[in-house]
Amino acid sequence: MLINSFLDYLNLERNYSKLTIVAYEKDLNGFLAHCKNEFEIEDLATVNYAQIRSWISFLVTNGISNATINRKISSLKSFYKFLQKIGQIKTNPLAKHRALKTVKKVQVPFIYKEINAVIDVFDGDLDYTSIRNKLIVELFYSTGMRRAELIHLKSSDVDLNTASLKVIGKRNKERIIPLIPSVIETLKSYLSERKKIPSNEDYLFLTVKGNKIYETLVYRVINGYFSKVSTKVKKSPHILRHSFATHLLNQGADLNSVKELLGHSSLASTQVYTHNSLGKIKEVYNQAHPRSQKK
Repeated sequence: MLINSFLDYLNLERNYSKLTIVAYEKDLNGFLAHCKNEFEIEDLATVNYAQIRSWISFLVTNGISNATINRKISSLKSFYKFLQKIGQIKTNPLAKHRALKTVKKVQVPFIYKEINAVIDVFDGDLDYTSIRNKLIVELFYSTGMRRAELIHLKSSDVDLNTASLKVIGKRNKERIIPLIPSVIETLKSYLSERKKIPSNEDYLFLTVKGNKIYETLVYRVINGYFSKVSTKVKKSPHILRHSFATHLLNQGADLNSVKELLGHSSLASTQVYTHNSLGKIKEVYNQAHPRSQKK
């Protein structure tokens, strides 16, 4: 089956992560189901652009956002590029497709006060769940890692001797992130409590039953604690990643260093965080420009 061949290609040749491959598989199977239902087509190599447009219209009608549709079409475009590569088709039916217009939502990072207020909640003697949740908050804010990266951390990824953490990012790209002393202390406390949880898992973060933590649990941890101190609409692990990058840039970190810490493949992905640092840029500008009305 062409879809399976494509997924094998992403896994074996492109070294994509399991989560990314699952997303591609879901998009392609959704498109295949549409082709079967609407056109009785089972061979995706025979599809034309009009039929793809039909799928796009179907998605729009069902309330799917333009951003999500663009992502699905991106999966489809990669699939057809692969079919071209292996000689299954001569032309890509999406070669002239233009992405749907989207409105970029500004991600508002947490301010220092909000983050400190959450960390201050974890005071005194903490049970396993509380020390685990504290470490989750601190790691997100002090490393900028993604939610999936945190969930898949292994105990062996922690190096207390060098005060660093090995993170496996997108496309299985590995990066080493330094850990600040306060996080090291929390980490040591957590590891001490973790030993008391019966489990055969090598994953760093476990539930109280000894299983690997999961996406909704991590989201609930971040959303729950930050809902107590912040009125922002969005309170998620990704906002902590934004906060990490924005606060580093505000404190003078160079863009390339932030890029490496975040695990971005290009500066273009990192530059989105400079928008959140506009206040700092204005401050530097007003202090430095000879015509500025400094007091």
